[in-house]
Amino acid sequence: MKRKITLGIIAVVLIALGVFLAIPQNHYIVKALRYQKPKIHYYDIFANRVVAKGDPQPWQVAANYNTYSLTDKQLDELTSTRSVAFLVAKDSMLLFESYWEDYGKDSYSNSFSMAKSFISLLVGCAIDDGYIAGLDQPIADFLPEFGEGQKSKITIRHLLTMSSGLSWDEAYSSLFSTTTQAYYGKFLRDLVINQTVKNEPGRQFDYLSGDSQLLSIIVAEATGKTVSEYMSEKIWSKIGAENDALWNLDKEDGIEKAFCCFNSNARDFARLGRLILHKGNWDGEQLISRKYLDETLQPTLYLADKELGGIPTERYGHQWWFAKHRDHHVIFARGIMGQYIFVVPDLNMVAVRLGHIRHDERIGGHPIDVYQYLDIAMDIVENTGN
Repeated sequence: MKRKITLGIIAVVLIALGVFLAIPQNHYIVKALRYQKPKIHYYDIFANRVVAKGDPQPWQVAANYNTYSLTDKQLDELTSTRSVAFLVAKDSMLLFESYWEDYGKDSYSNSFSMAKSFISLLVGCAIDDGYIAGLDQPIADFLPEFGEGQKSKITIRHLLTMSSGLSWDEAYSSLFSTTTQAYYGKFLRDLVINQTVKNEPGRQFDYLSGDSQLLSIIVAEATGKTVSEYMSEKIWSKIGAENDALWNLDKEDGIEKAFCCFNSNARDFARLGRLILHKGNWDGEQLISRKYLDETLQPTLYLADKELGGIPTERYGHQWWFAKHRDHHVIFARGIMGQYIFVVPDLNMVAVRLGHIRHDERIGGHPIDVYQYLDIAMDIVENTGN
């Protein structure tokens, strides 16, 4: 009798699970359970859209390229976090690069949240092109679902500064979080559109991937082009990228997972750092207006930093991060597994690190590996960059 009851319970559970998984919005669970934690090489488990390159412009190589020898400590810091690429450029020339595992100069790696910074650049392009009126334009002008109540108060600026107050769940370890659904699911537009407002917009910096995703949808709506097409047209084809990039989609012919999932390599990622270093100018052509970048690349001190207890937000601006190290101002894009593009203007330096692991310990809201990699890059510049 007990065995029959147990089998009956199992049958009921399996039937209920089957019904639950049959709901289209829950299909992501099967993929999430299969692949679990995202990996930097998982671009091929999703549909992709090509971000087409233009005319390749190989990097110029410094006369003392790769003459610097990493110390044992530096090598341990890089390999203990399973780095796959570390690159330093100065004065628009390659100064140092090293690769590990099976990665090389043309190997694809997921950007993860570095893509948020790229979306910020596209917003600037859309403003320059007249598709978006300005930072304080209501997003309801592009997304009618945001036309009522508290949602109607949200502007482009609120999304750029992660101060929308929306209900996105940024948990990465939960199977049922919004972020997990966004990464593995097929209904990304519905997911971000159907959020509610939890806090008054424009009050506090609260890191929400949904804000970046909404910006990408607005860019597509405003321009009438896919995000990948616009990225290719305005930036990727103009900066001499040597490889096409791949942007993961939520499904075949779907939308870009623009809060993450731009796949490229260290050399081509470094080009975006060089573009920031020169305030949007590439070899004499202004790809993004300096006026936009001058505002974008400033911390949002008027917002309370939720994670750091409500102090003024010094570490974030319009989808870009900031730090101070060795008395140098650092601008950077970052991804969850320690993907970084560092820009240090007064050293005329760009550095890129790609890899599998990021430290959990933080200083001032930044993972400690930020400072470790900056130390290595600055040592390389100081010892070989003159």
